Order: sequence, then C-alpha cells, then structure tokens
Amino acid sequence: MDPISDMLIRIKNASLVAKEIVLVPHSKIKQEIANLMKEKGCLSSVEVRGRKNRKVLELGIAYNADGEAKLHDVKKISKLSKRVYKKFAELKPIKRGFGFSIVSTSKGLKTDEVARREKIGGEILCEIW
Repeated sequence: MDPISDMLIRIKNASLVAKEIVLVPHSKIKQEIANLMKEKGCLSSVEVRGRKNRKVLELGIAYNADGEAKLHDVKKISKLSKRVYKKFAELKPIKRGFGFSIVSTSKGLKTDEVARREKIGGEILCEIW
C-alpha cells in the first residue's frame, strides 16, 4: 500500500470521528506533507515522537469553533500505478480556491499556489479541501 495515501486516509478518518490526535509512521516526505497541511490550516500541530527507527508523527486535527473539521476530503492523484505530472500553467485552483494540491517539484514539496507563483511544475501528489 502507498504510505502517503495511508497517512491521508488516517487523517481524514480521524477528522470524521472527531479525534484530537492521529499517529502515523514517520518519514521525511510525510513530515513535509504534514507541515504543508499545518501551514494551510488543516492540522493544528505536527510533532515527531519516538527514537531512531520507531519514530511516529503525532498530528493534531484542526477544528472550527463549531466543532467541524477544517479538512473535508482528500483525493490521491498520483498513484503507484500511474504518476501524474503537470506544468505550472496546467495547475488550476482546487474547489475554486477553497482547496489546495501538493506538488512534488525539483525544489521540494510545494502547494499548487506556490508552484504557480514560482513557475515550476511537478508530480501532483494529492488534492485536499
């Protein structure tokens, strides 16, 4: 199974049942994705716990004042069987600007908005809204 899609589905399921924290096995790319999600307001906290080979990411789910999760849905675009690459001009706003996508570029992971601004394309990992 794809570890990135596993992390995204764990976050989505935790937000649906109103959990405060979700634990995910650690990797550098998952930590970068989580940091981008925290920047955009989907997560409230990102912490690395554990020792050398047993590290986990402790992710805090962000909620509105009325208790509704800020993360509504996640869609994995680039899969193990089919990779999806786009040029910066082909990157369009997600859900009319209410969502964002995460793009793996030559300069690291970026949101679609930052990738368009810096005029760099890459592999579309997922869409989050």
